[in-house]
Amino acid sequence: MINLKKTTALFFMLLNICFSNAQETAINKESFDAVNLNYPGLEKVHQLFNEAKYNDAAKELLTYYRNRKTVRHPDFNIGDEARSRGKEIGKANQEKADNALLHKFQPHKGYGFFDYGADINWDLWPIKDNEIRWQLHRVTWWHSMALAYRSSGDEKYAKEWVLQFRDWEKKNYLGRSAENDGIAWRPLEVSERIQSYPAIFNLFVVSPNFTPAFLMEFLNSFNKQTDYIPQHYSKEGNHLLFEAQRVLGAGAFFPEFKQAEQWRKSGIEILNREIKLQVFADGVQWELSPTYHVGCIEIFTKAYNAAKMAGLEKEFPESYIKTIEKMVLVTANISFPNYNYPMFGDTWVVDKAVRLKQFSSWSKMFPNDGLIEYYATEGATGKLPDYLSNAFPNGGLYTFRNGWENKSTIMVLKAGPPAEFHAQPDNGTFELWVKGRNFTPDTGCYIYSGDAEVTKMRNWFRQTRVHSTLTLDNKDMVITEARQNKWKTSKNLDVLTYTNPSYSNLNHQRSVLFINGKYFLIIDKAIGTATGNLGVHFQLKEDSKPVFDKANNSVYTTYEDGNNLLIQSLNSDKVVLNEEEGKVSYSYAKEISRPAFVFEKPKNDNTSQQFISIVYPYDGNKAPKITIKPNPGNDFEKGNISLNITIDGKTNAVKTTLEQ
Repeated sequence: MINLKKTTALFFMLLNICFSNAQETAINKESFDAVNLNYPGLEKVHQLFNEAKYNDAAKELLTYYRNRKTVRHPDFNIGDEARSRGKEIGKANQEKADNALLHKFQPHKGYGFFDYGADINWDLWPIKDNEIRWQLHRVTWWHSMALAYRSSGDEKYAKEWVLQFRDWEKKNYLGRSAENDGIAWRPLEVSERIQSYPAIFNLFVVSPNFTPAFLMEFLNSFNKQTDYIPQHYSKEGNHLLFEAQRVLGAGAFFPEFKQAEQWRKSGIEILNREIKLQVFADGVQWELSPTYHVGCIEIFTKAYNAAKMAGLEKEFPESYIKTIEKMVLVTANISFPNYNYPMFGDTWVVDKAVRLKQFSSWSKMFPNDGLIEYYATEGATGKLPDYLSNAFPNGGLYTFRNGWENKSTIMVLKAGPPAEFHAQPDNGTFELWVKGRNFTPDTGCYIYSGDAEVTKMRNWFRQTRVHSTLTLDNKDMVITEARQNKWKTSKNLDVLTYTNPSYSNLNHQRSVLFINGKYFLIIDKAIGTATGNLGVHFQLKEDSKPVFDKANNSVYTTYEDGNNLLIQSLNSDKVVLNEEEGKVSYSYAKEISRPAFVFEKPKNDNTSQQFISIVYPYDGNKAPKITIKPNPGNDFEKGNISLNITIDGKTNAVKTTLEQ
């Protein structure tokens, strides 16, 4: 039975290959409707067209594209074939390319390969995650097939790509159904295709399977898809930015289209408008998700480079470039020494090589910025700024640090304004890096959207209680709109205080004191008339093997290398320590169990309640003994702090105010 299935599948594939030339669309006058035949370099094409020699005109147009040197792709250009031949394209790309020959596609990197059948079933939805359905129509494996072709010279990749391109066109035409239009023709997916097509075009155009008839099919499809986007732009957010950037890029790479100038103008107009709307004055992108923040940097820089290729870079004002630089500096300031940043919102860990490549690109764009150069060269060159801790109050990102090296202590905390889809109800959450270890990775998001079961999985990771912040009755925050009360840095004490109207009739005020560049005192106040059970939650790295000392309301890690962390409640009133379910997602659709806990106490009336927690990194395998003693004048309610903190017998006086 298995052999019969394989034989049948092979038969259909061979049948498709045998009849591929028969599928070619006849070339006629209308085939050239999208092309500006008056474009410089197309004189011979135009002449043949006027003589009604449409096949010859298409052949001449193909010759033009096979020899075009006036437009340069950032990565893949005609004439580079010899340099690419025989070079490795990476295991992942090779696997995608070879599986694609069998119609086994990997729409989303969070999952494996799915068999879409000998006669490709573009409607297959193997797992009810919407991203699988949408991203199938990004056809990302076509780029892998193109790389495999350029490396090997094997025509099987080119032949199969032409077949798949035509098959997609035949089965996913615009207007087939409302459902299919909403998936295959979602503007973001269309923009993904038109962004990838130029590289694929350059990699395959030299193939004998890339015939004049196919050229006209390709160009008309590209024109239709690009022209579709400006008429269906997303309303706002990063989708709109992606779409505008890619429409601009399409007009820059294919200036021979009649609509090319209009596409370029459309993209530039939207990006000039949206960079002012979607990026706060301090450089933080409004979705408050580091992954999408960096994604928007890439959008803005790609758009600028595309405009430069078309000689239109002056259409972007100086403020546009300065905003990009601010965004890069935000990324540098919230990054840890391993080049990852906190997993706030829909963020996952990234490969260091990817981030280094980005910083290298940004450094070329901003050659006079020492911090960007520092990150681009792993500290070999460049210059560190004259500050350590830094705040981006508009976006609500705060970094406490005692250095920029791997051995440093760095906390990044999020307390910002309302944000879009990729943010979470998590104001106050933080990640803490100490001497090469991220002790408190944020929860991540696990997955995006889909059926009820998939949505339930996503919602678990979005809960307020699975972040390092305060909850009322374990419910999600109703509002994330933090107001900064104080930010002050000094040699031995950095202070942040913000207030967030988290629940109806309950404000959460959190103060973080970074003391002597060594440890943190966190003071949480629940202010308002609401009553219920209060909890201050913490989560730890999955391999931390913590000890839960309920008698002393303390939790400490037990890493054998001696790089450890103690989190302890120092409340004088009754607080209960309880373990909680904890999970973390470092990559899409993958989750790991990890330790989590909460300090809890009731709020029975209008009186404000406080939690006093110390977050103390230490060396060794024995947790320190820590106590605090309020001095005269200490008043948590009024925000006047005067404490003696004693750690293993050594006392340190801390005196400050929590508000300006």
